[in-house]
Amino acid sequence: MEGKKTLREGYTTGSCATAATKAALTALITGRVQTEATIRLPIGRSVTFSVQSCTYDGSTATAAVVKDGGDDPDATHGALIVSTVSWASSPGVHLDGGEGVGRVTKPGLPVPVGEAAINPVPRKMIRETAKEVLEQYGIARGVNIVISVPGGEEIAKKTLNARLGIIGGISILGTRGIVVPFSTAAYRASIVQAIQVAKANGCRHVVITTGGRSEKYAMREYPGLPEEAFIEMGDFVGFTLKQCKRLGIETVSMVGMMGKFSKVAQGVMMVHAKSAPVDFGFLARLAEQAGAPAPLVAAVREANTAAQVGDLMQEAGCTTFFQLLCEACCRAAFNEVGGGMTVETSIYTMNGQRLGKAVQTNGSD
Repeated sequence: MEGKKTLREGYTTGSCATAATKAALTALITGRVQTEATIRLPIGRSVTFSVQSCTYDGSTATAAVVKDGGDDPDATHGALIVSTVSWASSPGVHLDGGEGVGRVTKPGLPVPVGEAAINPVPRKMIRETAKEVLEQYGIARGVNIVISVPGGEEIAKKTLNARLGIIGGISILGTRGIVVPFSTAAYRASIVQAIQVAKANGCRHVVITTGGRSEKYAMREYPGLPEEAFIEMGDFVGFTLKQCKRLGIETVSMVGMMGKFSKVAQGVMMVHAKSAPVDFGFLARLAEQAGAPAPLVAAVREANTAAQVGDLMQEAGCTTFFQLLCEACCRAAFNEVGGGMTVETSIYTMNGQRLGKAVQTNGSD
């Protein structure tokens, strides 16, 4: 049997920006074009980056590094991360964002409103690396550093930046310096950040969805809520619910479809296709409880997919089934977080028809 292919790690935009800055500053000081730059990552590893381009004159130097996301499906993979360094009139390292780097317009992010969307760890990496280079060459002057990403505004359309209040481009990110392929940690971090932004913008009610399609239906169901109240949780139902509870969200509405929410109703809180099978015996018992005739209950028990069960119950006009399923989702959510919030569940078909809805507050339907 073939062994599993090892997925290749990549590097964060923060690491690329730091390497580009080192190359540009070194070129500015030495007057020599740089073809590579070695930096130390937050995880303690030293890495040498190839420099795509490097230009300089007497007062300014610019270097660019191509973002390599490894085998992680990253919107910024292949982007050019550019650092332009010039001598400053005042001492210190002055950092800002240029073309293609977003600006923060909403509270709740780790960067203050009005500043370039360069996160704290990349800021620290860039500043410390610049200071090290200046010390290495015995330079006591201040420098201006501007990080830019050509085409960054277009890349940002593939991300949730606009909803988080990051306008005009991408964020310069990274806490470890490396990108771990298909990292659940990265996805979880994005969920927490989205909840924090919602809370900071006054949202006491958030809507958590399993994907883009269910989010579209959720926005139609809750037209009065601001955009930042809608959070894509993917498969991380339990994690998202717990973070909502931890951050003091008062009402959480779960919106999704039969497949994943049939698992939630059973108490399965990680709903990836491989995490747990749909329990058709459980769905058959719900159908029986909803008053479905014996042949329909038997058909549910023998079904291939949860969506098929939904179709069978719809065709039979057994709407109570969907009500019971939504109530079971609410109860499972309450069990997961230990109560203390209002939980709503809405289940939709693939084409946007709402099959059922339930609300539970303080442990009671």
